[in-house]
Amino acid sequence: MRAVRIVLLTMLTAALLSATAYGAGYAVKHLEHETHDSADPGERSPLDGGQRDPGGAAGDEAPGPGTAEPRDERPPRGDRTPRRDRPAPPALTPGPTLLAQGDTGEPVRDLQARLKQIAWLSGTITGSYDATTVTAVRGFQAKREIPVTGEVDQRTLDRLHAMTREPSHEEKHNVAPPSGSTDAPLDPRCTSGRALCIDKSSRTLRWVVDGKVVTTLEVRFGASATPTREGTFSVRSKSPDHVSSLYGSAMPFAMFFSGGQAVHYSSDFAAQGYSGASHGCVNVRDYDGIAWLYDQVRVGDKVIVYWS
Repeated sequence: MRAVRIVLLTMLTAALLSATAYGAGYAVKHLEHETHDSADPGERSPLDGGQRDPGGAAGDEAPGPGTAEPRDERPPRGDRTPRRDRPAPPALTPGPTLLAQGDTGEPVRDLQARLKQIAWLSGTITGSYDATTVTAVRGFQAKREIPVTGEVDQRTLDRLHAMTREPSHEEKHNVAPPSGSTDAPLDPRCTSGRALCIDKSSRTLRWVVDGKVVTTLEVRFGASATPTREGTFSVRSKSPDHVSSLYGSAMPFAMFFSGGQAVHYSSDFAAQGYSGASHGCVNVRDYDGIAWLYDQVRVGDKVIVYWS
């Protein structure tokens, strides 16, 4: 009987110890579960990829030693200021006026002659800063991103002088030299190599080889609405029996030097003389002369169109 009580007591003790251990383990596991669920959202979690809540304390921490500086966040695309709403760069300010509408005299003649050299002005040089001159100056300024005022300041004058040469007295006073005159000096660009030297002042074309004038022909040029371009060019192509695709007119012995502009024979020039004008080409009225010249000129030879 005593032995039975000892066995029962042993079993009861073991049962009590087992229940205690189970309760302790449950409490520990339950406590761990509660701690994980209520963790500070700013703390690192093994299940969220190590990201932090931007509103937590960790997001406000300054970087410590060895920690990379946080990158500046760009604003969302929808919050960015559209390019068209950004402030525009400051506009250029015109300088003090040197010449303006109403002015007269030699400075205005010089201005008009220079504008005429680069085809911003056509017709007679008057020496009076009129509405036509204002329009020409405005066009010149707009083309070169100079403040568009129609008045001449130092910036406008410097740019114009850089693009032109000193006008002659005859040029500023509408005095044309005798047609076919060879007294005018050759442009320096014509004095070497092979060149068609075309002088608007003397209305001549001189064929020059190594500085020597071989022949001279009378020529006429484009009207004010379609001026013959000035500058240094070269013969790009030749066409002995050319017909204009724009006007349907014959252009025998055409030597093209700038776009559709060419040196060629003109029956209209032969009949009408200087009372007419071309659409920009250099017209020759001497048929035999231009036929001979056509055979001398090669593609690539210089073409110089200028005012002497």
